[in-house]
Amino acid sequence: MRGDWRDSIGPTLALFGSASTLLCCALPALLISIGAGAVMAGLTSAIPGIMWLSAHKNVLFVLSGLLMAVSTGLWWQQRTAPCPADPAKAAACSRLRRVNKWLLSIAWAAYLCGLFFAYLWVLIVL
Repeated sequence: MRGDWRDSIGPTLALFGSASTLLCCALPALLISIGAGAVMAGLTSAIPGIMWLSAHKNVLFVLSGLLMAVSTGLWWQQRTAPCPADPAKAAACSRLRRVNKWLLSIAWAAYLCGLFFAYLWVLIVL
């Protein structure tokens, strides 16, 4: 089948890209707002990459947004492509399309949550 890599790789990369925005911005905001600042301090000492992500959040959001847009475009392009005639392959094809739609929805929700806490929350609180 021609579009196999577009059906599986794109949504998965989008999910990982959006997860990094959650780690950079939404997770620290959540932990600090519920009074778990010590947990956040422990996380930053155990996983120093979190601080690097926070320091480079502008680049992170642009690259993640581009990755998500490309992934969504690939999914949109493949959404009406025919599945194979073989019943087993057709069932796998339709199952993969449902999983991809689910993954993209989760990825966009994570990205928008990170975007809110990185840029909009500051405007609301101040």
